[in-house]
Amino acid sequence: MTSAFTSRSRGKRVRPSILDMLAYMQRTTVKLPDDLDARLRHEAERRGVTVSQLTREAIETLLDAPKGRRRLLGAGAGASGRADISERIEEILASEVGSSG
Repeated sequence: MTSAFTSRSRGKRVRPSILDMLAYMQRTTVKLPDDLDARLRHEAERRGVTVSQLTREAIETLLDAPKGRRRLLGAGAGASGRADISERIEEILASEVGSSG
């Protein structure tokens, strides 16, 4: 049997179609405080997705995170590869301020 995430022709993983998703999804009711509901709806609108889609993504992210640890998506984004940055911060800032004028 072919999974909803597997292309029927080549066996490659692809996003499921709406009909495929409806075939295997369960409806779940979640009660949210008004402020959290408003934040959820605002974020879904900002991203241009449905509240259901954003909720599924959030739950999946939480459940896929390593146990006991939060998933920090931006960790290491500013890594320079240099170990002496904290020791040279005054020098670095002075050179940046001096070059911006």
